[in-house]
Amino acid sequence: MTSSKLSRLIARIERWPIAGAFTISRGSKTEAVVVVAEISRGGYVGRGECVPYARYGETPDATLAMIEALAGPLGRGMDRQALQAALPAGAARNALDCALLDLEAKSSGGRVWDLLGRAAPRPCTTAYTISLGTPEAMAAAAAKAAGRPLLKVKLGGTEDGARIAAVRRAAPESELIVDANEAWTADNLEQNLAECAEVGVTLVEQPLPADNDAALARIRRPMAVCADESVHDLASLEGLRERYDAINIKLDKAGGLTEAIAMADAARAQGLEIMVGCMVATSLAMAPAMLLAQQARFVDLDGPLLLAGDRDDGLRYDGSTVYPPDPELWG
Repeated sequence: MTSSKLSRLIARIERWPIAGAFTISRGSKTEAVVVVAEISRGGYVGRGECVPYARYGETPDATLAMIEALAGPLGRGMDRQALQAALPAGAARNALDCALLDLEAKSSGGRVWDLLGRAAPRPCTTAYTISLGTPEAMAAAAAKAAGRPLLKVKLGGTEDGARIAAVRRAAPESELIVDANEAWTADNLEQNLAECAEVGVTLVEQPLPADNDAALARIRRPMAVCADESVHDLASLEGLRERYDAINIKLDKAGGLTEAIAMADAARAQGLEIMVGCMVATSLAMAPAMLLAQQARFVDLDGPLLLAGDRDDGLRYDGSTVYPPDPELWG
């Protein structure tokens, strides 16, 4: 949407404490560091939030600088299509893409899904994450969350069989999905998959390093295996079908909702299942992903549930049911 009216960009880094700690195979953190972009025009303000992804060399300061470098073009009316060419897929483009979509919706007086020709989002069930720890600690966390229908279990160590078995004993009724965050190897892949299958795991996310995942094409996969670090944007879908059964679409990887929607449509056409994921962030980062959740087999939008507190007008969570955003939040 191009306008002759000048736009103003404001961007900032925010820090949101996590309730306890969030631990995966690559490390632990106690706060979510996000970058927020606000674009104002004609009395309306569009907002977007991103989480710089250290796995890909992104930092909050560098992401903020990338966003602020586009203040001039955005002020002159840069639209989402031009943005796709101006920045690569990543966190900075995500924040700006979502801010522009929010601005378009508010300026039009409608909702963002109407602008995009998509069905209005419905409430959906989100996974709830069990952080990596000892089998005993993970079992204790799973016991507290045993009433939730879908648990996402972080793995990535020599005791993964014991970990997933302990979680299953603690949460016998929950559907389990697993995220190894690239921590398995070709040598232990089949054993780990078998141990997951033994306790009824439905899906395993990114078991091998993204640059060393060829072994997935040579084995029988006992459950769906989902690409996360191995898939970023639309171009990276090529050749995935031999190794994976599903893809995890995250707005921070894809560089915004515009690219993510194109990815989801293309992946489904290739017979890949869709998972919608998130980083640990506030409801402002989750809200755009609710549009993708409508066509996803697995939804993992629990970021705000892991925080000590969410922003005002955040998404409504009723247990593991997450509701679409109100316009005061986004879209």
